[in-house]
Amino acid sequence: MVVDTTMRDGSHALRHDYKARIVSELAGGLDACGVDMIEVSHGDGLGGSSFTYGFSRSDDEFTLLEAASKVIKRALLTVLLLPGIGTIEDLKKAHACGAKAVRVATHVTEADISKQHILAAKNMDMMAVGFLMMTHMAKAQQIAEEARKMESYGADYINLADSAGYLLPDDVRDRIGAVLQAVSIPVGFHAHNNLGMAIANSVAALETGALYIDGTLRGLGAGAGNTQLEVLAGVMQRYGYNTDLDFYALMDLAAGSLDPILQKPQYIDNGSLMLGYAGVYSSFLLHVYDAAKKFELEPRDILVELGRRGMVGGQEDMIIDVAYHLSCTH
Repeated sequence: MVVDTTMRDGSHALRHDYKARIVSELAGGLDACGVDMIEVSHGDGLGGSSFTYGFSRSDDEFTLLEAASKVIKRALLTVLLLPGIGTIEDLKKAHACGAKAVRVATHVTEADISKQHILAAKNMDMMAVGFLMMTHMAKAQQIAEEARKMESYGADYINLADSAGYLLPDDVRDRIGAVLQAVSIPVGFHAHNNLGMAIANSVAALETGALYIDGTLRGLGAGAGNTQLEVLAGVMQRYGYNTDLDFYALMDLAAGSLDPILQKPQYIDNGSLMLGYAGVYSSFLLHVYDAAKKFELEPRDILVELGRRGMVGGQEDMIIDVAYHLSCTH
């Protein structure tokens, strides 16, 4: 099963500048290309449009869901929700706009805060996914314990996210394998490409038994982006995996619908590389660039300090604090 997050994780790279027309075009195209789940949300999930995480250029995030819902015929329209950012009321609105699945995302050691949101989703007959972020920050057995919690709340599958793009293939095999032994539901994987390992790590997840793999067109996403979907389709075809993905159509969709709106090509620049090397949350990158410019600092210095402090998703406000204190010592 392939999950596309171009219109969620990819929103970070576009500074949340998706318009309903583009969402409609991409969602319809991805659906026709055989993608199983299509995620549409602010980069930080439902309710993420804010001063802290970056405002969406769309007046109402639910208009984007409605636009996608009208053109999707077979895939599951999916949203991301981070408890503490998104609420159950947001989830109800998303469901009313056509969302059929929600991925409830928590820090890797905080699965317990997902319980009420997973239960709410199941009460609405939605598919509920337990999404554990920053999985490089916990050992395999601890991740397995957190996954068991999400399964007990009613999650339909567990998704492990390498949110910093820090993991190597053996790390992925270790974590996916431990969770597969611990739960009786499927397991998925979400990669970031900050060390250039997204495709290799996705293949490692598949080889270990993951049934759900995330990707984005052109690899669009936070930091250096995600597993590039059209590349993944070709690689999976070469390996002999049986998917419904239309390899050529995905390439054409990326070239025709996404390339014209890219603010810059997705590649591993110095900041993205430092995200992976230091183990920093990928969506911090553009905020770090803004802070570095404001305080006349080297972005890498901010990223190293964020990594040293063990900052996690949801602590974007600490970027300015770190930058300020660094500026006082330079």
